[in-house]
Amino acid sequence: MGVSYRFRVPRALLSVYDKAGVVDLARRLHDLGWELISSGGTARVLAEAGLAVTDVADLTGYPAILGHRVVTLHPKVHGGILADRDDPAHREDLAAHDIEPIDLVVSNLYPFGADPSVELIDIGGPTLVRAAAKNHAHVGIVTGPEQYGEVLAELGADGALSAATRRRLARAAFAHTAAYDAAIVGWLDTVDPPADGLPPTLHLALERAQELRYGENPHQHGARYRTMTGRSGPGGDGPSWWDSAVQHGGKELSYLNLYDAEAAWRLVHALGDRPAAVVVKHANPCGAAVADDVETAYANAHAADPVSAFGGIVAVNRPMSAAVAAALAPVFTEVVIAPAFEPGALETLTAKKNLRVLEARPPAPPDLQVRNIDGGLLVQTPDRVTWDPAAFRVVTRRAPSAEEWADLELAWRVVAAVTSNTIVVAKGGAVWGIGAGQQNRRDSGRIAAEKAAGRAVGGACASDAFFPFRDGLDAAAEAGCSAVVQPGGSVRDDEVIAAADEHGMAMVFTGERHFRH
Repeated sequence: MGVSYRFRVPRALLSVYDKAGVVDLARRLHDLGWELISSGGTARVLAEAGLAVTDVADLTGYPAILGHRVVTLHPKVHGGILADRDDPAHREDLAAHDIEPIDLVVSNLYPFGADPSVELIDIGGPTLVRAAAKNHAHVGIVTGPEQYGEVLAELGADGALSAATRRRLARAAFAHTAAYDAAIVGWLDTVDPPADGLPPTLHLALERAQELRYGENPHQHGARYRTMTGRSGPGGDGPSWWDSAVQHGGKELSYLNLYDAEAAWRLVHALGDRPAAVVVKHANPCGAAVADDVETAYANAHAADPVSAFGGIVAVNRPMSAAVAAALAPVFTEVVIAPAFEPGALETLTAKKNLRVLEARPPAPPDLQVRNIDGGLLVQTPDRVTWDPAAFRVVTRRAPSAEEWADLELAWRVVAAVTSNTIVVAKGGAVWGIGAGQQNRRDSGRIAAEKAAGRAVGGACASDAFFPFRDGLDAAAEAGCSAVVQPGGSVRDDEVIAAADEHGMAMVFTGERHFRH
């Protein structure tokens, strides 16, 4: 049962780092007949506002010590919070030690995630929060200014917080301290990073940030969760681009919209510094191109596979021009993403009521990648694609030309973003054929060649893993490719190299595979 405030004056302990709204909260509590207890800077702020407040030091008889590391850690405080008022033995202890119950705790923590350091590891705050949350049968715990309004409204209307409200606040409180501890563990992992990039334990603290229209299928529920620090990338080194993205038009986003948009936005920013465009369908690119201007890049990306582009995601790494918007408008597209929109472009795109138009900043570097399996997660470090010809090995009699090197780089960057097994063929800054997700590499090569339809003659072929047989290399030759990039490492590498020499092709071994499942 909850505390009845008819028989004694209820008491609230306020000890907050973020003081936004705390004076108004305290004043309203005072007006409702509550006694206020506070500490340090919070007590000073309340006193300066003219509110009657008891300092924790006066309550306990001990001043803050150790540079403010020890303030509220005292039986007068925690006994008052943790006492089970329904337990006669607890009531006897309170009376024997002259401890008054505390009915509401308002505490938020040092902003560790903003500037991680030992001194910002809060001890007293989490202890207050956890104590109040544990004893939520009798105590309300408020951990953020966003909760002040609803708490005051209920106290004003009913004189007490309901059991359901206290349970909900307790859950939020434990989530708050769990996220805080997870941030500290994550920081310590950056101070002494594991050699393989995989920490001995993972502590994931996420909050629901966005409701989605539905999950992968309409009968499934879906939502986007974000880390509770609001930051992404290794060590939480930047805000998520999803949190700052602006949706200018269209329906609400679905699970697959976000999944595919993430794939498109990452790939378009992985293609280098030139203007680039990609078209993604079911998380796989069906077109990608770089050019001297974004108009040409988009035209080539769309032309690679206009059939698959229907219902796809389009991303460009330059401001969306009116010309690109006009070219895109007649094509049924689910999502368009750009860093900005030039005059006229938004008007054209938002006129299509079902098209979701996103304006976004670049994505942060990827963090650890996780997948569900029974009883846990599969975890791996991200697949980072590097392009360093000096570290590669030309294994054929002929080395690539400058033009072939450029096409090899584009094909290699794109092949790493396509579901395995995959073959990608490119020519003149555009990907013209993609064979994705086949159970054998020969079929992937055949599909890529069919989609290229002669447009990759004299261009480059990339394979995400080695060619186990020469037939995959023969397929690249059939597509007209004159250069090949692949990891190498097959027991039949010599046969594949010989086949490349037969075709007069240049072939490069990178020594690095890029499977993607």
